Amino acid sequence: MVPHTAEHTGHAIRRRTLLLGTGGALAAAGCARVPSGDSLARLRSQGTVRLGIAGEVPYGYIDDQGEFTGEAPELAKAVFSRLGIRDVQPVATDFASLIPGLNSQQFDVVSAGMYINRERCAQVIFSDPEYQMLDSFIVRRGNPKKLRNYEDVVRTGAKFATGTGYAEIGYAVAAGYPEKDIVILQDQVAGLNAVESGRVDVFAGTALTTREVVRKSSKAEATEPFAAVVEGKEKIDGGGFAFRPADTELRDAFNDEIHRMKKSGELFRILRRFGFTESEMTELTAKELCR
Repeated sequence: MVPHTAEHTGHAIRRRTLLLGTGGALAAAGCARVPSGDSLARLRSQGTVRLGIAGEVPYGYIDDQGEFTGEAPELAKAVFSRLGIRDVQPVATDFASLIPGLNSQQFDVVSAGMYINRERCAQVIFSDPEYQMLDSFIVRRGNPKKLRNYEDVVRTGAKFATGTGYAEIGYAVAAGYPEKDIVILQDQVAGLNAVESGRVDVFAGTALTTREVVRKSSKAEATEPFAAVVEGKEKIDGGGFAFRPADTELRDAFNDEIHRMKKSGELFRILRRFGFTESEMTELTAKELCR
């Protein structure tokens, strides 16, 4: 999963920081550059594709066995296998470094459930989204401040937190929350801890991220999902895979497989394992979200 809009004043807007662990060695391995040209033919020839990922459950993370998994890496394995590329090598990095790392050829594709928005579409090209997502808050049990959207946060003066590079930064600012007052935390686990300890009143993330992280909490809960309002319009986000602008053939081949998997139901079968629901499946396109 999350989340997960506009980039805002230098923030790389959207989700996902790194759960490091064994990821550091892979990040170092990802520094080798790959040649340009026909990427699809090259990847088929070498039999390996490098995935830029960042750690957030359930979008892409390291499991208890030290293996990379999550909806985006598992979907990548299925799609690239269909394209004749059997070896999938995750390259772990900070979420804000994903697009720069892709464009500097540290990896071949970003596989992190990245939200598709206009600012990012100026830097990379996207597959059509594999899911759509609303936002949600982590709050104390009982939601004492009755926080159900960003406007409530502004109205009550609640102490607001979200993650490094999360789109929720821009959403809160659009609602009128002072950017200087936003508490930036590493990820949703840090957000849960901050809410439970009372350091902040609310942590914003994707609906999937928040509902997963509070499952075992006795002190916090997730609010009902809601759409952020930006410039008077409700915003429903969609997450997809990012490719370098020159790699249209690779992106188009990937898209063809995604569309087949949507029609057959295989896409949902993969994502369902990571907590996605049918309501989070989507027919949105990258073209729509890039606008």
